[in-house]
Parts: sequence; C-alpha cells; structure tokens
Amino acid sequence: MKKTFKMQNLDCANCAAKMEQAIQKIPGVISANISFMTQKLTLEYDESKEAEILAEAKKACQKVDRACSIL
Repeated sequence: MKKTFKMQNLDCANCAAKMEQAIQKIPGVISANISFMTQKLTLEYDESKEAEILAEAKKACQKVDRACSIL
C-alpha cells in the first residue's frame, strides 16, 4: 500500500533525510520518501502492519526533531 502523509514542523532538509533513512529501516516498509519542500511523507508499506509501521515512523521522526509530527 502506498500513502502520503502531511508532516508538521519539519524544519530542515537534513532532518528530513535522517527521518527518511530511519523510516526505511522499519520492518514492513518498502519505501519512504520525505519532501522537505512539500512537507509530505510518501510511504509504501505492508498493509497488514499499518498501525505498527505508522507508530514506529512517528517515533523515528520525534527522535530526530521533537517538534515534527506526521498527521
């Protein structure tokens, strides 16, 4: 499944790259792409693990920048 999520308070492109790398390491994630310019996360993942993957992705973003969140 492929979905796009809006991100809030994403402050820099470097942080976006770090978040993207961390999200790609989550089991069940096929691909992750964060666009700093559009403030969006495009995520392709195993649909059966959706809740777990989204929870882990949110944690990964918070580790890099506490103010950033996935909506």
